[in-house]
Amino acid sequence: MRGVLFLVGLLISAPLWAAEAPEQLRLAAEYPVEGLPQGNLSGLTRCGDELLAVSDRVDNQLYRLKPIGGLLQAEAETFLAPPPPPSNLPWGVRARSWAVSMLRGNELDFEGITCDQAGNRYLVSEALAAVLQIPVSGEPTWLMLPDNLVRQARASGMLLHFNALLEGIAVDPKGERLWLAAERERRGLMVVHRQQATWRCTGGCVIFSEAGTEAPPAPTGSGQRMPRDFSDVAFFEEKLFTLERLAHQICRRKPSNGEVERCWSFVEEGLADTRRYGVPFGVAEGLWIDADGAWVGLDNGGKARGDGERRPIVWRFSAPKGGWSGK
Repeated sequence: MRGVLFLVGLLISAPLWAAEAPEQLRLAAEYPVEGLPQGNLSGLTRCGDELLAVSDRVDNQLYRLKPIGGLLQAEAETFLAPPPPPSNLPWGVRARSWAVSMLRGNELDFEGITCDQAGNRYLVSEALAAVLQIPVSGEPTWLMLPDNLVRQARASGMLLHFNALLEGIAVDPKGERLWLAAERERRGLMVVHRQQATWRCTGGCVIFSEAGTEAPPAPTGSGQRMPRDFSDVAFFEEKLFTLERLAHQICRRKPSNGEVERCWSFVEEGLADTRRYGVPFGVAEGLWIDADGAWVGLDNGGKARGDGERRPIVWRFSAPKGGWSGK
């Protein structure tokens, strides 16, 4: 009798389980990116009518992505970053970043880009835990971030490991609030507020911090548990949206404390046979959200996917049913 009741319970609860599964985003278009040096697309944003990208292998250029015949052509905009401010990262992490920069030939390791409504661009340097602002007119400058930003992040368990530092950046349209995403081990979110020429933490720099591991989605064929991660963050209609590379999903979060409200998956589209890269981890690195959908940039590191394509890819997903603010 208990066995029968158990089976009945499963049947009754099955629809509830199904409802809890993230809605699948649907691919509207995908674009190979031509002309991006070394193929490393590490950050993506939209600035006015232009789609912009950065590469973690290039210190003096960002890229306008122009649609041409089914692909995106990368057109370089060159800039000169001034000497960076002193880094508050520990010596060991900085030493490893320096050693890798000698091999790569660049030192700033730009991992994210965002834009405010005035057209100012903000690039986050993982190697330095610093933000470079490229204004509409004038010379680039490093933001004067709070001295205690890195200290608070490390006290929360973030920014402790080489190559697991700042990975994403978002700004509100007025350019008054700036969010930074820590990649993994632990992943987390920080926010700073602009006060004239400087930036301050109001009520603490860290708004969210999370440890833990999870297995990649089943289509990867790997059961190896890996650290939860953020690979980018975007701001849209007073909400934060995190790109979660390992889980192949986008989540909407509260900008005040990072609490997750809803997630949408791109497993079915992103891990289709022709689009799979044969690695257990994800390759989605850049995120931009608008009313009509999401732009997601892939840093494939030169690896070929199932159909043989080796160029970086930008996906355009349609907005979910009910829009991004839906329950």
